[in-house]
Amino acid sequence: QVQLVESGGGLVQPGGSLRLSCAASGTIRSINTMGWYRQAPGMQRELVAEITSGGSTNYADSVKGRFTISRDDAKNTVLLQMNTLKPEDTAVYYCNMRGRMRWYGTDFGSWGQGTQVTVSS
Repeated sequence: QVQLVESGGGLVQPGGSLRLSCAASGTIRSINTMGWYRQAPGMQRELVAEITSGGSTNYADSVKGRFTISRDDAKNTVLLQMNTLKPEDTAVYYCNMRGRMRWYGTDFGSWGQGTQVTVSS
């Protein structure tokens, strides 16, 4: 069982910045992919950014140049630095990690509880 705990959401004005953090706990062997998804009211959940264990990144076109994803493997943590925020970035942001458990090498996929990001003046 891998649990993800998110923090850093909140209310910010357009053009402002927020940094989201997500830390994993459990008997983790490795985390292949760490990512952030978001879901706005009435919309489907969509990928925002993801990063692999090798450092490769993938961003939604809508956030390229504004958001930066990074990982701290020593802390099993993924970060999302969000700059130049726009009202359309308003959503619940969910952390996602996929990897393998420590003892039996069982694959896992876990979601965070979600953190609200609201961009409004």
